[in-house]
Amino acid sequence: MVILGFGFLATFLVRYSFSGAGFTLLVAAMAVQWAVILNGVESMYDRGKIRINMRSLVVAEMCTASSLIAIGAVLGKTNPVHLLLIALLEISGFVLNGWLLQTFLKVQFLNTIMLLHIFGAFFGLMLSWVLYRQGSEQQHEKEKIDRKTGLFSVMGTLFLWMFWPSFNSVLVEVDHLDRGRSLRAVYSTYLALAVSAVTAAGFSVLTSPQGKLNLFHIQRCTLAGGVAIGVAMSAVHLPWVAMAIGFAAALISTLGSRYIKPLMLFAFECHDTCGVLSVHGLPGILGWMVQLFLQIADSDDLTTAVRFAVFHICTLLITLSLSMSLGLITGFLLKCNFWRPPQNKKCFDDQVFWEFPHLSGKR
Repeated sequence: MVILGFGFLATFLVRYSFSGAGFTLLVAAMAVQWAVILNGVESMYDRGKIRINMRSLVVAEMCTASSLIAIGAVLGKTNPVHLLLIALLEISGFVLNGWLLQTFLKVQFLNTIMLLHIFGAFFGLMLSWVLYRQGSEQQHEKEKIDRKTGLFSVMGTLFLWMFWPSFNSVLVEVDHLDRGRSLRAVYSTYLALAVSAVTAAGFSVLTSPQGKLNLFHIQRCTLAGGVAIGVAMSAVHLPWVAMAIGFAAALISTLGSRYIKPLMLFAFECHDTCGVLSVHGLPGILGWMVQLFLQIADSDDLTTAVRFAVFHICTLLITLSLSMSLGLITGFLLKCNFWRPPQNKKCFDDQVFWEFPHLSGKR
């Protein structure tokens, strides 16, 4: 799911499809190894060795997904060395965030790992703000979608859409040994995705001046329901709640892609290539809010509700603070000319990094 789904999803740029898919594979392969090592530090301290099993690999893949979300904000404006550094630092921060939440706030592991969308999105947002290039107010001539790259990108969307229920539920069974709870996570995710897909298509048409579908909305906003329900999953028990979350997530994501993404560019100089704030950040915060309200509603007494609310709010504040601060640090580190960032005219272009024999032959 991580390699094929995110890999094809990154091929939407007309001159950057080779890099979108190839660099996703490169980063994912490196990031999984780094995540396995970092997640195994505690085991190594206790037993003298790092345990590798199916659970550790699944957790490493989820950490990798968080780094790929962050990279989506600066897609096309970096080189492969940049991407590897971003992935290593982002995963280090994400693992540290999970350790802090589990150690000091006693947050369940499943709830900490599902914050990957929020952590990755705001890490990438700060990264794009620091690495902002003058002239980005006008769309780059190569920052476009054509029919072929758009089709491959939609293939990534379809793959992610199909396997998102397993992504959200894979650790539920491992943690709780409750088959019914795992299946409930699958059903809830599927319902949220289904409603999200219909809602994204509908609001894409309603917000279009020509009354037509926007391919960017279909590629990404249809997945917003899976993001939101993943964060709120532990508190969702009824089908209509999952469907309502899918509707609200798609609405926020579509409107965010249409209006907030340009606003972030012109007002805050954040050039978010893949719109990770609208696709992952805002739906992730929506899921966090839904979990807060549902847990308070299910509480037996006021004291328990207030205690949970305080800890839940602290969880979000720690996650946002750590992700944004590390994103700023990483961005300033990558601004050094030592890393040889691509020139403005060579952004979003495969020819900078890949061999094209038919072009060299013509020369």
